[in-house]
Amino acid sequence: MLVLAVYVATFCVGLPANVFALATLVNKARQRLSPAEILLLNLTVADLLLLLFLPFKMAEAAADMAWPLPAALCPAAHFCFFSSIYLSSLFLAALSVERYLGVVFPLQYKLRRRPRLYVAVSAVIWLLACSHCSVVFAAAFHAANANNGSSGANGSSGADGFSPKVADVEFLVVNGSETSSPDAVKVTPTGRDAPTSGDGSPSSYKCYEDFSQTQLSFVLPLRLELFLVLFLLPFAVTVFCYVNFVRVLVGRPNIPLEKKQRAVGLAVATMVNFGVCFAPYNVSHVVGFMQHESPAWRPYALTLTSLNAALDPLIFYFSSTA
Repeated sequence: MLVLAVYVATFCVGLPANVFALATLVNKARQRLSPAEILLLNLTVADLLLLLFLPFKMAEAAADMAWPLPAALCPAAHFCFFSSIYLSSLFLAALSVERYLGVVFPLQYKLRRRPRLYVAVSAVIWLLACSHCSVVFAAAFHAANANNGSSGANGSSGADGFSPKVADVEFLVVNGSETSSPDAVKVTPTGRDAPTSGDGSPSSYKCYEDFSQTQLSFVLPLRLELFLVLFLLPFAVTVFCYVNFVRVLVGRPNIPLEKKQRAVGLAVATMVNFGVCFAPYNVSHVVGFMQHESPAWRPYALTLTSLNAALDPLIFYFSSTA
């Protein structure tokens, strides 16, 4: 119930705050958005994407982490959920670079900054985050397909003759019982062939959680790449930029105290976002890679990532005059 409570609180706080931020930025866009506002607009859209699919995670948490909805919604919901997480980390890093350049190199940056450049940067960030998350799902497709092909070659395609197609493979559920060999993994079909309860929904399976060892051999290295490319690198860039941003800004006597305080607030809010929301989940990638299995606390770490949708409006507030 703790997971559900966190999701509900995030949704109730994050949705109105991000809708307000979006309305404010769209109203400014009628004139002209600054580079920072372009990044904030994209960050807000990424947060709203997470909040849009958060009710699916609420339903999952209410069902004791079993997927209670039609199986077809599982890959789409989790793809958008995971993508929004890494979109946020990348846009926060991009915003830190923009602030750093504007304070440390004010004259050069003012002459060279172009809003179109930040539109292009935003497009690259969307492509980078979404493509990386889709690669994780593609690995699950590939590994599960390999497992099913092995069992099919032995004449055990299933009592009902189920033969998964690409669209049906992604969220195969590995039974908890032990098997005689790594290739003799029994699976439960998903999608339109999945076993259903009385209301027509899948009876009980965990979406994007239960993997065979073959699947994990594909998924775990890719999760490690997510940690390195989409978390550790943006986090390092963000720390460098905000440490120097605050140092330079605080050291200038002509800057008003209120603006200095907002600058510090912006840096602190961003660091809290990375440390509390993103770090635990991404550390689980490293732990899983080292232990060759997903850690048991991973679902709780994933829950913390949703909090960033409630914290990001603070970034919008501190960025308004920082």
